[in-house]
Amino acid sequence: MAAPGYSETDKSEDMKVLHGMGYAQELERRMSQFSNFAVSFSIICILSGGINSLAQATSGAGGAAIGIGWPLGCFVSLVFAVAMAQISSAYPTAGGLYHWGSILGNTFTGWLTAWFNLLGLVTVLGAINVGTYYFFMGAFGTPYLGLEDSTTVRIIFLAIITGLQALVNHMGIGLTAKLTDFSGYLIFATSIILAIVCLAAADSYEIGRLFTFANYSGEAGANVWPTNSATWVFLLGLLLPIYTITGYDASAHTSEETLKAAHSVPRAMIGSVLWSALFGYIMLCSFVLMLPSMDEAAAQGWNVFFWGMEQQVHPVIKDILYLAIFVAQWLCGLATVTSVSRMIFAFSRDKGLPGSKALAKVSPTYRTPVAAIWTGSILAVLFVWGSSLVSIGETPVYTIVVACTVIFLFFSFTIPIALGLLAWGTAKWDKMGPFDMGEGTFKLFAVLSIIAMVLIFVLGIQPPNDWALYITVGFLIVTAIVWFGFERGRFRGPPIGDEVARRAAEIAAAEKAVGETGH
Repeated sequence: MAAPGYSETDKSEDMKVLHGMGYAQELERRMSQFSNFAVSFSIICILSGGINSLAQATSGAGGAAIGIGWPLGCFVSLVFAVAMAQISSAYPTAGGLYHWGSILGNTFTGWLTAWFNLLGLVTVLGAINVGTYYFFMGAFGTPYLGLEDSTTVRIIFLAIITGLQALVNHMGIGLTAKLTDFSGYLIFATSIILAIVCLAAADSYEIGRLFTFANYSGEAGANVWPTNSATWVFLLGLLLPIYTITGYDASAHTSEETLKAAHSVPRAMIGSVLWSALFGYIMLCSFVLMLPSMDEAAAQGWNVFFWGMEQQVHPVIKDILYLAIFVAQWLCGLATVTSVSRMIFAFSRDKGLPGSKALAKVSPTYRTPVAAIWTGSILAVLFVWGSSLVSIGETPVYTIVVACTVIFLFFSFTIPIALGLLAWGTAKWDKMGPFDMGEGTFKLFAVLSIIAMVLIFVLGIQPPNDWALYITVGFLIVTAIVWFGFERGRFRGPPIGDEVARRAAEIAAAEKAVGETGH
């Protein structure tokens, strides 16, 4: 039976588009446009990155890092989302970026996009759940449970919450979508309530604080940023919104589970960025206005959110807000598992990973890529555990690698966008999808994306993450060795041309195996 508002004709059209790209409808297509929006909105989660990384602003350029820096950084993320939205309408498949990189470029560019995106997604999942761990410790673990931070406590906590996220994903996209839908409403409500509480608790409203530039680098900002010029400190503060407003590629990764994907996915992708930018701005500006002193706040470093709430907000109200934020952060990780697993699934069904046959298998019972879900989740926990044990100087390898892999994530966005810019109007891409901004608009945002990637790379390798440059170069060298040594002669990429027609019997068998009908 088709979903409400989704006719059998719509279902047939969605499947026809998917079959036209050489793939079977194995995943269950039941996500609405709001659900597709909610999965990206949940990963962006202004209550996660916006709070856990707040010190990048308050211990940097101060109030102006929020009042001026937040909108600027959000615009940088928006240009990627707009360019990707146009491509997603033309190619609505799971693991979207990988397919775009292959179809608009070649086998190598598709493979490179997939590796960049996978590395970014797996490590970002680990980073999101580490952020959730530190938030939990600051809100409840240390004050109420007497827990002390240690590698053992951290890994046990991560294993539990990541395992629960994987279990929910295992049990079907229906349950996952219901929870990410709830997450969308929870983020909206909590961010507005937090803003109201902050404004009510503020001693006065110094609006000018939001547009006043400071330089808290070095000791004044608890060494969140090394001593630097005011201009550089402001630019580095842009990493707060740019790194927070990411994850919108999840809308593309869940294309094959979304109703009317060619219409819904691009709108959801852009909408998740715009609404996150707006509500994040309201919430963070309100928090900055509440702070009793910007100088004192900067000196708190990474503890600034807890310090501000402790200073100004009633304990009961504070703890209620903390609970809502913690739940939202866990749901952020839940949505990220969905995104990671669909990317692993899509790459594996084209034999792009070791153990591809198992990783590409879809459970007939739950209609989810079970092996991909658990593999991505386990890898994220192992990444955190392994990288937490080693340091370079005084900086943990974990911190450096997270900086690198967010760069890799944006690289995976930029590659298909740049290829799309070159391919539009050729045989590779001669027709826009139903979401059509026009050739001129797409080209403008594609060029802006490439410029933005240069900015992100330059900012991402600055101290204390200057080792990120060497790790990035090292990874590129390893990638070249793997491609030219092993994958170049083996990996064929997604089906293109005659290969699509030859897959007809395979598609029918795959859909029959999971009980799919209607084509």
